[in-house]
Amino acid sequence: MSAPAIRHPGEVRWETRLLGVIAAVLVVFGVAAVANATLTLRGTGTVGSMKVVKQIGGVIIGVGVAYFVSLLDYRRLRALAWPILLAVIALLIVTKFGPESIAPRLNGAKRWIRVGGGWSFQPSELARIAVAIWTAMLATKKGALLRDFKRGTLPFLLVLGLLFLLIERQPNLSMAILVAMTGGMVLFVAGARIGHVVISGFIAGILAISLAWTTGYRQDRIRSYACRIPVVASAFTCIDKATDDQAESYQQTQSMNGIASGGLTGKGYGEGILKLGHLPEAGTDFLFATIGEEWGFAGVSFVVLLYATFVWMGFRIARTASDPFGTYLAAGLTFGIGFSAFAHMAVDLGLFPVTGLTLPFMSQGLTSLLTNCIIVGILLSIGQARGRLAPAASRKA
Repeated sequence: MSAPAIRHPGEVRWETRLLGVIAAVLVVFGVAAVANATLTLRGTGTVGSMKVVKQIGGVIIGVGVAYFVSLLDYRRLRALAWPILLAVIALLIVTKFGPESIAPRLNGAKRWIRVGGGWSFQPSELARIAVAIWTAMLATKKGALLRDFKRGTLPFLLVLGLLFLLIERQPNLSMAILVAMTGGMVLFVAGARIGHVVISGFIAGILAISLAWTTGYRQDRIRSYACRIPVVASAFTCIDKATDDQAESYQQTQSMNGIASGGLTGKGYGEGILKLGHLPEAGTDFLFATIGEEWGFAGVSFVVLLYATFVWMGFRIARTASDPFGTYLAAGLTFGIGFSAFAHMAVDLGLFPVTGLTLPFMSQGLTSLLTNCIIVGILLSIGQARGRLAPAASRKA
């Protein structure tokens, strides 16, 4: 009598199902939050209504995209890693240097490519996925060679540096940092020397601070943040952020006040006042603040729990993936979602300088929403493939 087959940990599918359910809850919660934050009386109200319609349309498309991607074999992405990366680099170049008829300048930044019909998308969002796929592919290929700096880590740093500069010059420093950190996380999980990762991160951090300090509005954000810290505030010229609505810290101050006013259970859905002109970016950069004002501590705790569980499931899927490529890819994509959520909430709570990172799945913005839905689809594909033999074509890729 033959011995019973050993049950592979990946055969426990509940992580995959729970991750999908959490993503769906965040999306639905996000539509409600965005609708509340944007359906404010602005003349005829058409602007706010169109934003909600676009968000709902994005959700419908995003769910379909996530489902379609989840049915694909993620291992086939290894063969597409270079084409995907080069396509994103080309889009980033067009975004920066293309004519404004194609790459419009909005609010002083060139981050979008117009696709017609009033629709546009941000290539920098797609860079998050491209970097995770490419870094995971090359790290899998290099194997133990990754621990050698010149032949292992350095090639990654050169490509990540190029992407960082292309995105930072849009300008979009926060997204450039996120993309670089996603690549760094994949390298760390893949077994690169900790010393190489730490030193590279330190140098990148110095570069990011230097770029921030030499740009006017970024310097203002750092100054306004430093003014909240008594130990260092005396070294800066601080504006009265409570009364000056032109101060860089004004929105963050309003955000913190709104969250504090929510108390334990909040003011009630639709009863907040932040969206009534006090917080112009209520549907994007400061969505968490509107949730805190109207849903209170209970509401924000629920949101934090959802993101924490999503990240937990993502890393569990990474840990039990059927191959190293799946492990590295899942870890990088999960980190991107988790860090974006953490940074967004930290900004709204006054713990970070203003970054502009959206709240994943929830904030207004079709490119961000669709990108996150693609990420969910890839994670579901990795989770569902655990314990299964890869197709021959994928093993050869």
